[in-house]
Amino acid sequence: MIVITTPTGQIGGRLLEILLNENRTRGEELRVIVRDPGKLPDAVRARVDVVTGSHDDADVVDRAFTGADAVFWLVPSHTQAPSLTAMYSGFTRAAAKAFTTHGVGHVVGVSALGRGTPVAGRAGHVTASLAMDDLIASTGVAYRALANPTFLDNLLRQVPSIRDHGVFTDTAVADRKTPMVATRDIAAAAAGLLLDRTWTGTGEVPVLGPEDLSPSDLARTMSDVLGRPIRYERQTFDDLRKALAGRGMSDALVQGYLDMMRAKADGLDDAVPRTPQTASPTSFREWCEQVLKPAVQA
Repeated sequence: MIVITTPTGQIGGRLLEILLNENRTRGEELRVIVRDPGKLPDAVRARVDVVTGSHDDADVVDRAFTGADAVFWLVPSHTQAPSLTAMYSGFTRAAAKAFTTHGVGHVVGVSALGRGTPVAGRAGHVTASLAMDDLIASTGVAYRALANPTFLDNLLRQVPSIRDHGVFTDTAVADRKTPMVATRDIAAAAAGLLLDRTWTGTGEVPVLGPEDLSPSDLARTMSDVLGRPIRYERQTFDDLRKALAGRGMSDALVQGYLDMMRAKADGLDDAVPRTPQTASPTSFREWCEQVLKPAVQA
C-alpha cells in the first residue's frame, strides 16, 4: 500500500493521478491523508482509502501508516508557523515515529537542492527542509529526498500581474541562469520511486528540468507563447519582505524566504550537474503552453 500526503496539492494531486492510471494494471492499494475529503473528485474517492485529518497528527498517521509499504511525504505551507523548524521537522516528527512503529519500508519526500554547498546552513526554508530529511533518514527507513530547484509553477502566483500588466518579478539578476522544474516532473519522479521500491538506504534524487533559465529567458518565452510583451522587473529584498508580510506570513516564514532567495543568488542550486539521470522532461515553453497560457486566459 502507498500512502499519499497532500493529495489535492500541485505535486500530490498529480502524483495521485499518475498512480491511479498505473493502478489499472498494477493493482496497488492507495491511501490518502486529506483534511477535507470533499476536495477530492468523487471518482478518486471511490478508488482510494481516505484518512481524514492532518498528517502532523499522531493519531492520523498511525491510522494511515497501518499496513503501508511506502509513503509520499510533503510538508504543506503554513503561513503562521512560529519557526521554520516547527514547519518542517516539527510537522514531521509524529510521522517519523510512525514510520518505525508501523514498519514502513520506503518514504519519498519533497525537498530541495543545496546539501553540501557553502550556503546550505543559511538558506532559510531549504536549510529547514534538509534538516527534515535528516530526521526522516534517522528512523532507518529507506528514504529518497527529491532535491528540487525553483518550481516553474511558482509563476502561477503572478498570473494576475502577467495578465493585467505584462510583468513578473523576482529577486534574481535578469541574465543569471539556474535550473527550474515543473511540479508535474517532481510527481513523475516520485511515482517512479514509489512503484519501484527495490532501492535501499537513504539519498537524494535531483530533479532539475531540461535546461537552465534566466528571468530574461522566461520573459522571452512567455512573450512568444502568450503573444504579447512580458517583461521582468527585478524586485528588491525589501520589496519582497513587504509583499510576503502582506500575504499574512509570520516573521519566521518571511525571513526564511529572504534567506532562501539570497542563498539561491549565491549558488545554492548550482552544485548538481544536469545529466540524463537528473534532468526532467518538461521544457519551459511546453509548460507555458500547457499550464501558464490556460491560466492567463481563464
